[in-house]
Amino acid sequence: MSVALSKGERFGILRPPVDAHSLGVSIIIELLRGCGIRAVVAEGEVRESLARLDDPAAARVLAEWARGERLSALGLSWRLDPEEGLRHFAGLVEVLRAAALIGGDSAPLRALYFAGLPAACDLVQARFPFVAGVFRGDETAAESLQILGLGGIRLPSSMAADLGYDEDRMAFGRELVAKGEWKAVRPVDRSGYPRFGRRGDGLVARIAHGRRRNLPPLMRAHAGPWLPDRREAVALFEEWTSRLAKSGFLDILSIGTSQLSQSAFGENWEGRPDGGGVPLDSPEAFGRIWELARPMLVRSYSGTNDVAGMAKMLEERIDIAWHALSFWWFSRLDGRGPHGVLNNLERHFEAIDFIAASGKPFEPNVPHHFAFRGADDTSYVVSGWLAACAAKERGVRDLVLQVMLNTPKYTWGVNDLAKARALLQLVRELEDGNFSVHLQPRGGLDYFSGDESTAKAQLAAVTALMDDIEPWDAHSPEIIHVVSWSEGMRLADPDVIDDSIRITRQALSEWRRLRAEGLVDDMSRSGTVLRRTSELLAEARSVIAAICATVPDPFSPAGMYRILASGFLPIPWLAELREEFPEAARWKTGMVDGAVKVVDGEGMVIPAERRIPIVIDRLKRGPSPASGPGPR
Repeated sequence: MSVALSKGERFGILRPPVDAHSLGVSIIIELLRGCGIRAVVAEGEVRESLARLDDPAAARVLAEWARGERLSALGLSWRLDPEEGLRHFAGLVEVLRAAALIGGDSAPLRALYFAGLPAACDLVQARFPFVAGVFRGDETAAESLQILGLGGIRLPSSMAADLGYDEDRMAFGRELVAKGEWKAVRPVDRSGYPRFGRRGDGLVARIAHGRRRNLPPLMRAHAGPWLPDRREAVALFEEWTSRLAKSGFLDILSIGTSQLSQSAFGENWEGRPDGGGVPLDSPEAFGRIWELARPMLVRSYSGTNDVAGMAKMLEERIDIAWHALSFWWFSRLDGRGPHGVLNNLERHFEAIDFIAASGKPFEPNVPHHFAFRGADDTSYVVSGWLAACAAKERGVRDLVLQVMLNTPKYTWGVNDLAKARALLQLVRELEDGNFSVHLQPRGGLDYFSGDESTAKAQLAAVTALMDDIEPWDAHSPEIIHVVSWSEGMRLADPDVIDDSIRITRQALSEWRRLRAEGLVDDMSRSGTVLRRTSELLAEARSVIAAICATVPDPFSPAGMYRILASGFLPIPWLAELREEFPEAARWKTGMVDGAVKVVDGEGMVIPAERRIPIVIDRLKRGPSPASGPGPR
């Protein structure tokens, strides 16, 4: 039941006390404020009451808050279990009815909203058809405004222009997918250079050949089915590999191995769960995939236990296209590996030494892991630069710079461009005759909708965003990590992967044509993107300067441990090891103009120049790795 809101009204927002992921709420607050509506976010006792609405005292606290704040609309955000979301929304409705806040012509609350997982939204709409609107998480800003009943209110011109870029790309994506011309896209013939498709073929040679012949970017995608029976899963993956090799759309097969393949390779797996992904359990199994994948290049997830040993095996068995490591991550810090953070760093540096000696490229799989834990955009950029510097210092010659866009998915496109350009500029400043950078953008992990047509349009839209990182360079990006349109629904099989590549290729070609004809904005001239990039660069350089001035040997395991422990890289959503890294978790972040920034309790931005002295002071007083930072 749609309700039109007006300027001057007050909109209340509730979310559970255990929910730290508040960036979705932040973007709604921004839109409300842009329309002249006061957003009132429940905190403290009111927020705690949501978990105890069957307690009359808690119900009274919530009702008195809604009445005292003179709310005319109220929304509940519940991104957790759908059944729990329905139960809490039902409890909220009961409390509001009992307090006469809803249900009559004179009731002050005119509209109720719910934000949650798609299944939760379906449950709420079925049980409460009077709900004014639900948010499933894949809405554009314009769609959110329509749901809120604010479609007729004019946004501030700067906000409207920035959001307009995202709306234009989605409109482009919808039209491209609907026209269906992407279905006629054909594979690219990349043969014609020495060792193509044979052992000794490599990423750098394939990129160079593509540049000489003006070919489209290399297409890389993950694949790796899981089935209850391990042998059936491996057999299915072998079939998938053969199909992908035969169809010819995919250039780089990235093997999505199971958790056991990563953490317990070579051990006895009897009675142990795989943890998703294809369970390759021997060097011979990897070798078989390489044979079936000809002429694709092949790479795989790294190990999380014997990191260097796994790197050596992948080098021998699949002639790996490039290696990827996460430094601080894939450890006890995120529950993806068995080692403490310092020990993990030591093992990763040992592996990098081997990678550098092998001459293969290296991908620091780092910045988006900070973004997953609520890091601000400056920390996203700085973490990527730190990893690149460490790789260069250890002798890596070719760096694959992965830039995960739409992370968090609420990020505005103009800000995604600023993040990508700032990181790219800083890392490219490291280039010399012994060190080269290869850009590899990708869509965000949680960006894609559970609706097929929307997800396909999003894939085209994010491809346009990738091309706008360096629209002045016909050879950029060199590699595209294609996240399949089915990411929000199901595992991508070869047909989905091939169709996703077709959409990506068509979107890239069509967006470039539209730009050349002046039919879409040339984002190389966007004042907003230039300003945001400059601001991010300035902040990142100030943090980098402080790190280099205060942390001994920053590009070593001990140095990188201390950088994290001191709080230079805020990660407020850190779930594991918070007691070991309290300084990293102490900062709060929020969405501000489509960017993630460090903020105080009132939502006001805390710039780097104010944070750095606090971090340095605590760094001087804190423990170092040598004095025992925790489990190694």
